[in-house]
Parts: sequence; C-alpha cells; structure tokens
Amino acid sequence: MKNLKISAITTLLIGLSGFAQAQETPSHLDKVLEKGQLAVCTTGDYKPYTFLRQDGDYEGIDIEMAQSLAQSLGVKVQWVPTTWKTLMPDMVAGKCDIGMGGISVTLERQKKAFFSSTLDVDGKIPLVRCEDVSRYQTVEQINRPEVRLIEPAGGTNEAFARAYLPKAQLNFHDNNTIFQELLDKRADVMITDSSEALYQQKRMPGLCAVNPTAYMQYGEKAYLLPRDDMTWKSYVDQWLHLSKATGAYQKTLGHWLAVPGQ
Repeated sequence: MKNLKISAITTLLIGLSGFAQAQETPSHLDKVLEKGQLAVCTTGDYKPYTFLRQDGDYEGIDIEMAQSLAQSLGVKVQWVPTTWKTLMPDMVAGKCDIGMGGISVTLERQKKAFFSSTLDVDGKIPLVRCEDVSRYQTVEQINRPEVRLIEPAGGTNEAFARAYLPKAQLNFHDNNTIFQELLDKRADVMITDSSEALYQQKRMPGLCAVNPTAYMQYGEKAYLLPRDDMTWKSYVDQWLHLSKATGAYQKTLGHWLAVPGQ
C-alpha cells in the first residue's frame, strides 16, 4: 500500500510538472509583442487575397488585414514568403505567427494547426473561357479524358481535382500566370474558389466564372494559426470580430473583391 501511495504521488508530481512547463510556454501573443514584429506567412500568388508585386511589395485583401492586425498590436509586419506546398511545414516549424492569403479551412490542416474564426464562405467552381461556359457546367462534363485541367500545385484546388476529376488531364502551372494559359487555349478549365474566379473574370476579359454561387464543393476561409495556443487565437478572433463589427473588414473587401454584375 505504501508503494502504491508513493507511485501515485510521483505520477501526480510529474503531471503537475508537465502542466507547469506548458503554462510557462509563452504565447505567440507575448512573443509578437516582445519582438515588435508579426511574422506573416503568405504565398503572394493568390489574388485578390495576396500578391507579390514586381517591386517586392505585397498587396491584397489579407495583406491589408495583416497590416491591420499588426497595427492593433503596435508592431511591424515581417512577411514570410511561402508556397501552398510549404505553408503547413512552415507553420509547424514556427516560421509564422499567422498564415494569411485566402487559406481554405480543411480537416487535414486542422490536424496540425488552428484556424481563426471563419472569414467567409467560398466554394469551388470552374473558371473557363467565356465561349465554353455551357460545356463545363458540371463535374461530369469536366471529368473527361479530353478536358485539359490546370491547377497550381499543392493546394485545395489540386486536392479537389484529384478527388473528383481523376479522368481529366491534370497539369500544373504557377498561380500568377495560370489564367493566361486558359485564354491562350493551352488549358480548358481551372477549378478555383469563387472569389478568385470572379476577380479574374473582372481582370481578364474572356474568362468567365461558371455558376459562381452554386459551389461544386463548400468551403470556408480563415487565418492559419499555431496549434494549441488559445491565447493567441483568442486575440486574433477578437480583432477579427471587431474588424467585422466596425465595417473595416467589409471596406477592405470592397477594395478588391469582384462580385457578379460589376
């Protein structure tokens, strides 16, 4: 009995020690304030959310929102370039305090990171040449061997294509010049989020978003955050809530987001 008591006490002390160590781990909120710098991972290739210009500066919806978040903290933004393939490894490796730039919420990402509260609902649709809109209305019309499907590698667009369009010819291209491939008839269809399709429709005459409010796959967008840091997540969620409540977020969207009929 004495040995059992000693064992129980030892187990309790070890547990309390582990809890204390976890409590001593500083939140990203404290780290950001201490460094005076907010490390933002962004791909720079996804208009209208994030785009790296030739002059080296970023622009877009989430670029403005990152600057707003940094301003709320009284710190500067440190841009951390990433790609859709390396976004999650960069987050897990601690290179980012937050990931921003049109990031879709997925369960696979949720296994390794936290998400902020939801920004918007935004589902997958086809983007095609306007002359071909009637040809690519459904998954069945696109999922054919003769259809040339083009996507950026590593993101949710590729995941959708592999899951639902396995018969189509899948090719990859960088997300900045991929749209010209459609116009030049080197590809037929790109599956992307409705917001990006509508933005490119407005930006590049000849491209049309197919059924932009009838999503082929439901999706949500949010900001990517380090896992298990509830203090930091709570701050980001509250900042985002106030941004929406005051209309600041909606004003930023109005600067960039194309909508049907405009």
